[in-house]
Amino acid sequence: MHKFTVTVTDEIDAETAEEAALLMYQQLTKGPALLHYSVTDETKIITNITLDREKAHEFALIDHTADPGNW
Repeated sequence: MHKFTVTVTDEIDAETAEEAALLMYQQLTKGPALLHYSVTDETKIITNITLDREKAHEFALIDHTADPGNW
């Protein structure tokens, strides 16, 4: 299994960095999941990905840990 670093980015207007982080937290807990991600693999290659909301939701409903290929 490979390791990836997934970064969510959004532009937020705020007075301080802490306020911006809190506003992001608020958005993550109250709104729909964000669809734009930056993914870095083990070799430090960065890929920007925009997910299709319907496909992502369908994927999220499946328990992928039950797949023997994940053990």
